[in-house]
Amino acid sequence: MPVQYIVVVNGPEAGRKLIINREFSIGRGSDNDLCIPDNSVSRHHTLIRHEDGKTVIHDLGAANGVVVNGQRIDKFRLRSGDEVHLGKTILRFEEVRSEVDINGATGGVIVESNSSPTIITASSFQDISNDFLNASEVIGDTEELISARSRLAAVYKSNQIISSERNLKKLLERIVDQVLSLIPAHNGAILLKDDRTGRLSTEYAKSTSEKSDIVISSTIVERSVENAEAIITSDASGDTRFGAAESIILQNINSAMCAPLMYLDEVLGAIYVDARGLINAFKKEDLELLVALSGPAAIAIKNVSYVNQLDQFYRDTLVVLANAVELRDHYTAGHIWRVTNFAVEMARDLGWDDERVKLVEMGGVLHDIGKISVDNAILSKSGMLTSEEYEKVKLHPERGAWLMGDSFFLKPLIPYCLYHHEHYDGTGYPFGLDGHDIPLEGRLIAVADAFDALTSNRPYHEALPIDEAVEKIVASKGTHFDPECVDALVRCYHDRKLDYIFQDYMKNKKSIVCPFCSTFIRIPEQVDLSSTFKCPVCHRKIRLRRDVDKYFGELTA
Repeated sequence: MPVQYIVVVNGPEAGRKLIINREFSIGRGSDNDLCIPDNSVSRHHTLIRHEDGKTVIHDLGAANGVVVNGQRIDKFRLRSGDEVHLGKTILRFEEVRSEVDINGATGGVIVESNSSPTIITASSFQDISNDFLNASEVIGDTEELISARSRLAAVYKSNQIISSERNLKKLLERIVDQVLSLIPAHNGAILLKDDRTGRLSTEYAKSTSEKSDIVISSTIVERSVENAEAIITSDASGDTRFGAAESIILQNINSAMCAPLMYLDEVLGAIYVDARGLINAFKKEDLELLVALSGPAAIAIKNVSYVNQLDQFYRDTLVVLANAVELRDHYTAGHIWRVTNFAVEMARDLGWDDERVKLVEMGGVLHDIGKISVDNAILSKSGMLTSEEYEKVKLHPERGAWLMGDSFFLKPLIPYCLYHHEHYDGTGYPFGLDGHDIPLEGRLIAVADAFDALTSNRPYHEALPIDEAVEKIVASKGTHFDPECVDALVRCYHDRKLDYIFQDYMKNKKSIVCPFCSTFIRIPEQVDLSSTFKCPVCHRKIRLRRDVDKYFGELTA
């Protein structure tokens, strides 16, 4: 569930964070949940509480009022990032929605900006790494030598497990699992730097405690990252310097460790672990283990990021090719993207794995690439085509396959292009294949392609009501279309997995037309003017604008 808190932005307690998990009062009086010793703040100034699933702030009749985002309010629904001015004091409301499954239960990850247990050890990453690798050379006791070799073997095994993963999300999960299997910690998390902003964000976290939030000290993490230091901490509950760290005390975090993720001289982020209810839970040997795991983990993360970059370059190239078709065939604007999304949902329904679904996504984007070779006069014709013109259009699957034929990387996508106009009964083109002689990729796209044609507005016909379009597809089951693919489409439709894709589905809602793919898309509830959001169909970034009483969107770079 989301974790909500108030951050003090200015004044002597700037950076202090307080979790909002019940009715929360703010004012000058000491009986408030947040006491602000400021004469411009009333004794009981404002109240924050949950109403019908929303977080609402109320003015309690304060002399100087409550100002949210520059406007005085009596009652206001808070959203993450909203600034609240109470007299001279500025507060910020934040909401963290957990994107990780913490040990099978939904929990939150909270980064405390002004709280850190007392630091016992802060050593350079390289020194700790050398100590671990050279341990067997300086140990004279047989039992200690056996223990050191056992730890080396455990790290070697963990490295093999980590280095075999190519999916970033799964990789981070494996890293934390290996860390928690070798170190006596209750919680583990990986924080990574954003390449553009340099900011750290929690990318994966896991707790051994059910339905529990993970509290991470940014003081520890930032020091570890900035100085390339490996850090062990001890209990903070008796240290008056950390009186503002309510959530650390609440979570009973007494010991923590952090190691930077070092790739050559670059710090990618950090691995953070803690143990609750245990003072001095970690030994130097535990920190050495964490560092020994963090080095190979950083290499694996960097390798996966390189693979992801190459994959993104590849996808971007496909999008450029698809855009070329969209620019030429403007009567079917958005068609490529809607067909792709229909096909992806159907493939998931059919149980195709992630790698195969990725091919569906790319194959859908290029299924009409052959249209790039069709004459402009034919593509732009608003009326019915002559038989000769239609014969020319019918060449586009083969021409598309020919365009992709010399590319090793594009060859797996050819079936999506070459066979999407074949019919299950053998009456299609270009080869007149029937039944299972038509590759399944072509049979899948054929259904998605026809469904979008029926549900979209074209110069020569209005979009059919969706129910009627479904009936038409079902009526051609076993003749034009593969029965299995038709059944998948029908299931997706009834399960409402296709709603966001239909060209006009959101037309009568609070929506705008995507400037790129022409699909009506719902304006997200928390989006304000000048905010940006993504079209769920073509995935372009859109900025919300307003002209008099109408909303519209513009593409952003």
